[in-house]
Amino acid sequence: MTLRIASYNLHKCVGSDGRRDPERIIAVINALQADVIALQEVDRRMGTRPAALAQKLIEAETDFERHDMPRTGPDSLGWHGQVVLVRRGTRVLGVEAITLPGLEPRGALAVKIAPDSGGPFTLVGAHLGLRRTDRRAQWTRIAQLMRDAHPHPALAIGDFNEWRNERGFETLTGFHVHAPGASYPARAPFGRLDRVVTAPGLRVVRTGVLDTPLARVASDHLPIWADIGGIVARAQPI
Repeated sequence: MTLRIASYNLHKCVGSDGRRDPERIIAVINALQADVIALQEVDRRMGTRPAALAQKLIEAETDFERHDMPRTGPDSLGWHGQVVLVRRGTRVLGVEAITLPGLEPRGALAVKIAPDSGGPFTLVGAHLGLRRTDRRAQWTRIAQLMRDAHPHPALAIGDFNEWRNERGFETLTGFHVHAPGASYPARAPFGRLDRVVTAPGLRVVRTGVLDTPLARVASDHLPIWADIGGIVARAQPI
């Protein structure tokens, strides 16, 4: 069984042209043809953190559902800007809201998903901090979440804010880090900030970046995707 997992930093629906346009974001989300998608920066940053992408728009124009997940504020869509969408009809067995360590407020969502066939798996959607010291502490927390998912497989996906390939992931011994390609900045991407981390028991069949004319203008990031196999497998302890 193969599932397409995707990640997209919406930049609060403000495109690289400086214009706020949620409809463009929806079109890019639909073009990913994903089964599960982790979104970052779905809410505005100040005040009550109101949603930049309306849930009604997701319901009306996509085949995705936002299951009952924690919100940062009463008007927010996500938890510290994070939300995980799944295809309609997909079972979500549980959601855990994570407060990540660091100088600035950051959070992650651990979502246990049960596909139509195969066993459940845990997906951690995250948007990590700007300081590498904070990111290392945040990875320690996320890695423990993924270990705790045993005996089921786990993965993490999102905007990890890491420019380097050989640094910043030192706490992920036993895991596999995948960089699908350059995703930032969207107009002329060269930074691989958006990545996937998999635990043993999951197989990455292929990865990619959705690089289209619309995606280059809809946000300051391009979305990434990964086709994951081995969902039916039981994870090995790490």
